[in-house]
Amino acid sequence: MYLVLFRSTKRSGIDAEVYAAQAQAMEALAKAQPGFLSFKSYVAGDGETVAISEWASEDAAHGWGRVAEHRIAQADGRKRWYATYTLYACNNPLTHRFVAKDPS
Repeated sequence: MYLVLFRSTKRSGIDAEVYAAQAQAMEALAKAQPGFLSFKSYVAGDGETVAISEWASEDAAHGWGRVAEHRIAQADGRKRWYATYTLYACNNPLTHRFVAKDPS
């Protein structure tokens, strides 16, 4: 598995509806890519967003990075949407998992 974590803060005054539409379109497009496993996004109390995507392999994640529509959205992110962002990526992350026998 290849894990990508994207932390970002948005610029003030952006058109939130236009941003949300582009983000939704990118999520749908990512889900259709070979090797896509999952995507989740969370907004912290201070406004920072953390998006986590899981891919079957590093090649699959890099393939998503080369999709033309995604490259346009990345350029929009730098030009229009983000004040800051940091991307973390790792191959085969160390994973510890717990599942309660009776989750109630």
